[in-house]
Amino acid sequence: MSAPDGSPVGAERSIGQLFASATTEMSALVHDEIALAKLQLKQDVKRGATGSAAFIVAITMLLFSLPMLSFALAYGINAWTGGHNGNGGWNLAWCFLLSFTASVLLALLLFLIGLAMFKKAKKGKAPQKVAASFKETAGVLENAKPHPREVTPANRGGEGVEAVARSTS
Repeated sequence: MSAPDGSPVGAERSIGQLFASATTEMSALVHDEIALAKLQLKQDVKRGATGSAAFIVAITMLLFSLPMLSFALAYGINAWTGGHNGNGGWNLAWCFLLSFTASVLLALLLFLIGLAMFKKAKKGKAPQKVAASFKETAGVLENAKPHPREVTPANRGGEGVEAVARSTS
C-alpha cells in the first residue's frame, strides 16, 4: 500500500512532501466540489424547466376551459331563474351578459391583487441589504492583516529552524 504521492505508508516524509500531498488533495477536493455544484445546478435547472413547462400547460388548459365555464354559468343562471321547467326564466342573452360581468369583475379583482403584490415587491430592500453586507465584509477583509506568532522557547523548535516572514498583502 502506498500514499497518494507514491511513497510507502509509514515511511518518513519531509514537510515539503506532506505539504505537496496536502495541496494536491485539497486541489482535487476543490475541483470535485465544483463539479458537484455544477451537476446539482444542472439538475435544478432541468427540474425548473420541467416544472415551468407543466405550469404553462396547466395555465393553457385552464385558459381554454374558461369558455365552458362561462357557458355553464349562463345556462345555470337560466335554470336557476326558472328556465329548467319550461316557464322561461331569464333571457339567455341576459344570462350570458351576467356571466361575462362576473368574469370581468373576477379579473379586475385579481389584477388589483397582483398590482398590490408588485408594489410590495418593489418596496423590498432584500437585494440591497445583501449587497451592502457583502461590501461590508469585503471592507473588513481588506483591512485584515495576519498576526505573526510570537517565538517562544516552547514553540521555537530545533536550532536549524529559521523565522519565516509573513506577507502583509
